[in-house]
Amino acid sequence: MAQIVTADRPAAKGTGTAPADRSQAADRSTGRQLARNLTPLVVDVAIPTGGYYLLHKGLGVDVVTSLALSGVVPAVHTVVDAVRHRVFNGLAGLMLAVNVVGIVLSFVTGDARLMLAKDSGVSSVIGLGILISAFRGRPLMSAGLKPFMTKGDPARIAAWDRLSAGSAAFHRLERRFTVIWGLALLGECAARLVGAFTLPIDTMAWLSTVILLGAIAVGIVVGGTASGPMEKLVAAETES
Repeated sequence: MAQIVTADRPAAKGTGTAPADRSQAADRSTGRQLARNLTPLVVDVAIPTGGYYLLHKGLGVDVVTSLALSGVVPAVHTVVDAVRHRVFNGLAGLMLAVNVVGIVLSFVTGDARLMLAKDSGVSSVIGLGILISAFRGRPLMSAGLKPFMTKGDPARIAAWDRLSAGSAAFHRLERRFTVIWGLALLGECAARLVGAFTLPIDTMAWLSTVILLGAIAVGIVVGGTASGPMEKLVAAETES
């Protein structure tokens, strides 16, 4: 009889597997967010680079055509993503315009270096936009950092919102984090622009990706000087 009663008894609130379920749900939410953030990196960076070498080195297509065609995938991805999510913001429109203009210029002028240089133009505009957002008091990078730091936990999300709205120290860290990423992207822009007009095209086809990944690494490492203290403030606010 005791076994029957135990089996039929509902689990008490706050016990059982509820914490584990919440943890698993948070992990799934973080995993989905990570996948969404990494997808543009794969589509806009890895595929064009691999596509260039496949076309030029593997199939013998000329340099200009190879660079132009490898830029089609990011352009199509921007349109598909906008249609799927029914959102076509200024940044998406800018990236699409730069890719299309770069492809057209490559065919019209026959200058492969313009195709390489246009990528630095994207980074410069994004970097400037990020810096401007920091000094206008609306740090753009906070939107990307928040899901990683809160892990989908409602208590942590509420703590973040309270800190962002009412803590001067937290807001300074948000601004610092955004400034670091803005400067990293501007540095990446300058390096790729110089390389596009001074280094061999075959070298820049892969080196531009390395420079971009290096800028991302710098943003993550140096940005940790701001995101680390922010995480501690969120944890303390959640427990209070």
